This record gives sequence, C-alpha cells and structure tokens, in this order.
Amino acid sequence: MFKNKSADGRNNLCGKKIAELRRAQVPYMSQRMLADRLQLMGLDIDKNAVQRMECGKRFITDIELTALCRTFGITPNEFLDFENNAGDNV
Repeated sequence: MFKNKSADGRNNLCGKKIAELRRAQVPYMSQRMLADRLQLMGLDIDKNAVQRMECGKRFITDIELTALCRTFGITPNEFLDFENNAGDNV
C-alpha cells in the first residue's frame, strides 16, 4: 500500500533542500524573509509554514513548489533531487 510519507517519515522530499538553499543565500535569508518573498508571489505562507516545510511536517503543493523554484532559481528536478531521493517513498 502506498504511503504519503518518505522512508524517514517526512511529509515532503524537498524540505531539507529548502533549508539548505535558504541558508546559502547571501545575505542570509531567514524563514520570515522567505515567507515574505512567497507572499509577494501571491502565496498565503507565513514563517511557521516555512518552518514546517523544512522539518518535513507539512506537505508542499505544486503551486508552492513552483514559487520556491522561482525564488531560488532552480528547476523542480533540482529541487526534488530525484537521483538522491530515488525510492524514498517506497
């Protein structure tokens, strides 16, 4: 039976990547700053939602994934890191 969680119990595959990309920004981007950028793109996201995404407690919609990709200038494939996450939800 299919499970909606990864092998490590997370509700998303890209939360760790969000945190990694956010922290790599120069100047440093806080969770609140990321939430503000996503709000400017029309998403109803706050700092707490970003925190829950990063720690894997929140599902991420395709609309949110698209906005995150635009924010960080990467493709969805890069964001999801399919090569390193192969079989994570099996």
